[in-house]
Amino acid sequence: SISYTNLIFSRFDFVLLQIVLQETEIMNQGKTIFAQIMSLIPRYEFDKCVKRYNGNRHAIEFKCRDQFMVMSFAQFTGQDSLRSIDATLVALSFKLYSSGIKYIQRSTLAHINGTKDWRIYHDFGQILIAQARYLYRHEPSRLDVDGIVYAFDSSTMKLCLQLCPWARLHHDKGGVKMHTLLDLRGSIPTFVYLTEAAVHDSKAMSLVPVEPGNYYLMDKGYVDFKQLFLHFHRQRAFFVTRAKDNMKYEVVEEHPVDKSTGVVSDSTIRLTGLKTSRWYPDTLRMVVYEDYATGNVYRFLTNDFTHSYLTIAELYRERWQVECFFKWIKQHLHVKEFYGTTENAVKIQLYSAIIAYCLVAIVERKMKLDMDIYEMLRILSISLLERMPLRELLTEEEPTPDLQSVRQLSIKFFRPVRVDMTEF
Repeated sequence: SISYTNLIFSRFDFVLLQIVLQETEIMNQGKTIFAQIMSLIPRYEFDKCVKRYNGNRHAIEFKCRDQFMVMSFAQFTGQDSLRSIDATLVALSFKLYSSGIKYIQRSTLAHINGTKDWRIYHDFGQILIAQARYLYRHEPSRLDVDGIVYAFDSSTMKLCLQLCPWARLHHDKGGVKMHTLLDLRGSIPTFVYLTEAAVHDSKAMSLVPVEPGNYYLMDKGYVDFKQLFLHFHRQRAFFVTRAKDNMKYEVVEEHPVDKSTGVVSDSTIRLTGLKTSRWYPDTLRMVVYEDYATGNVYRFLTNDFTHSYLTIAELYRERWQVECFFKWIKQHLHVKEFYGTTENAVKIQLYSAIIAYCLVAIVERKMKLDMDIYEMLRILSISLLERMPLRELLTEEEPTPDLQSVRQLSIKFFRPVRVDMTEF
């Protein structure tokens, strides 16, 4: 006869078997969305970057790729702390293996972020940037100019000076500044340079990769006539920027304009300042434009004497795309709260955000979706560990997350409030 105890255990074994079979069935349904995105990463190139800086030296359990997968997951799901990353990985532990993610405790992740060379992420980011730029190379420009149009600007992320003494801004404030050159074909960041927030914008100009025949749009914070002449004009590149109020110059020639377009004047000028006349000995073109809606007057400086004055004004207007890029990346990727306080950890997180942005851009172009990158990231963030074709997910009008996605959202949005000490 079968005892009552044996019957209970046999039923328990049957239920356990059913669970195992269900899990096996789920695992055979295909790759998760996160695994499909990560499959676009050139593994060989990533391994070269790791080897270049001995990234896996002394690594036993967790390699650089494990760190990269967790940091990418944190960016896509908008985690705001190491504790949040840890809690989310624990809640989704049964889906991590099939997504290629290893669970890393927050203390271990903090140590890895503080010790693994941030240049691994920088170099690998440049590889993905090159891929994204190649995919967007035929993106049509709104303006009728022959060269590629770039916008150059910087944005500051605040840090607590007591915790990050290396990132001094002024007085008792700290921060890190991201100098970014944006290719306006697809809004791809082609050059990213991180400095302390106290570093002036013009100090990064000499590091910008300049290509002859292309256009570089800059705010008047980058008006350094020595750099403009040597680094841009002499290399046959064009720049469009704004004149400072105290600029000394003389008008060499006036050109006719249609004032009904908002353009007040189009002049050829020469600098007359004691130093600026030596730093930039050639002539410049100044287009003065008045915005009738606001009454603001703008003085645009350029070394382009070929295109119309309206094209010069419209070129500078395109510079606002880099402002939109900074606003987007601050709102939708995680760069305002940091997982670590060391310079190395902060740089790893910022370059992880750039890599995540490029991955979304690559997905959008490879699948020819003609879709807003923000909208894509919103969909991906709530469906990252779902098992379905990536194209099917992104072409649906509204994805229907399952119970696990709801749990993921609850982890993401119902978190303890963290006080930003930099505000005090």
